[in-house]
Amino acid sequence: MESIAEVIVVEGRDDQAAVKRAIDTETIATHGYGIKKSTWELIERAYNTRGIIIFTDPDFAGEEIRKKLKAKFPNAKDAYLAREDATVAGDIGIENAEPAVILEALEKAHCTKMNITPEFTMQDLMRYGLAGEAGASDKRSRLGKVLGIGYGNSTAFLNKLNQYGIARNEFEEEAGKL
Repeated sequence: MESIAEVIVVEGRDDQAAVKRAIDTETIATHGYGIKKSTWELIERAYNTRGIIIFTDPDFAGEEIRKKLKAKFPNAKDAYLAREDATVAGDIGIENAEPAVILEALEKAHCTKMNITPEFTMQDLMRYGLAGEAGASDKRSRLGKVLGIGYGNSTAFLNKLNQYGIARNEFEEEAGKL
């Protein structure tokens, strides 16, 4: 499946959904200007392993978030949307843009396209009690913290394992400790 090598950093969940409508790729939401420590850590891991593309709303708040991110991650790539491409009924945001416009903005940021061959499957999650049984959510939460990929439901967690380049031996060693 075709994806983007870099992780796309956006402002919110609706922006994540809009990007995923355009291309199957990993995203991280800052959830506004007051970025949590755990989110900073997740962005830093993505920056160091895959690179990031900052894709914030074309408004004042979006530019302030972009400046804050660029100060910490100076080699991050930048994707931009024109206000008219991101505005519906006075609401400005990536979530309002058409998939083709989002894809064009990411391509202009010189994103690296790649084909992903998944290393992990749902069977791996089930083998370690990370899916399909009581307590799986708690185990994913603890393992996600140790691996530096955060929490996700079983499908999202599987995607993170495959897209953040987690090594199988690291996964098996840490999952075996749960």
